[in-house]
This record gives sequence, C-alpha cells and structure tokens, in this order.
Amino acid sequence: MKKVVAFGSDHVGFDMKNEIIRRLGDRYEILDAGPLAYDAAADYPDFAEAAAKTVAKGKAWRGILICGSGVGVCVAANKVRGVRACVCHDTFSAHQGVEHVDIELAWELVGAFLNAEFGGEARHQRRLDKLLAIERRSLGGS
Repeated sequence: MKKVVAFGSDHVGFDMKNEIIRRLGDRYEILDAGPLAYDAAADYPDFAEAAAKTVAKGKAWRGILICGSGVGVCVAANKVRGVRACVCHDTFSAHQGVEHVDIELAWELVGAFLNAEFGGEARHQRRLDKLLAIERRSLGGS
C-alpha cells in the first residue's frame, strides 16, 4: 500500500506543487488540499490548514506545503493541533528538521528576523486574520 502525502500551496507555489505531485504520483498516494486551479488571490492559510488537518487526523502520512517563502504555510500548519511543521529550504533542514546551526548563519538570521516589520497590507492582514482563526478553532474556540 502506498503512503499518503497531503499537499497544499498558495498561488506562488501552485505550479511547483503540481509538478512535484506529478513526479511523486507513481510512488505515493496524493491528497491535494488545493488550490486545484490557479488563483492569484489564493490565501495560504486556507490550504495549509486543510493539508495539515489531513495529517493531524491520520489521513496522510506526511504533508508538503509550498508558498513563496514557506514561512506562512508553516505558521498556519503549526496552528493545527498535533502538527509539527518546519520550513525547509535545503536538504539539511529537510532531513534534520532541527540541528546545530553555525553561529554566523544564526546571527544573520536573527538580524533578518529582528529587522523585519509587518507591512499591514490588506491581503497580508486578511491572511493573518485567517491564521488567528485557525488558532481559535484548534483551541476549541469559535
């Protein structure tokens, strides 16, 4: 029996998601949580939550989420109880998940993180609101 892998993306990751699904299709059973058609207004929290829930409910062995940076889908997936998602930009992070990080890389990452500011654009606020809604639902709120 093939293992089941759940997928989700935003509009930026849509084509890549479909290509990866195409390449994996003969080795794994695929659950595509969407989007199923390209939509420039596709919001990553919707599809990250859907894919993460399939993993949390045991309907998928693993989940793969693809967006512009990987950060948004990771945050959204981690709002779902029982899911532990991580951002993977290289084979090391994909394989290890968590491991020792070189101090210079860590210092550079800390600087980038601390100097970043939320822009507050309407589309980003809409997506943040969706993340907060996932969190409320996961914690048993309304």
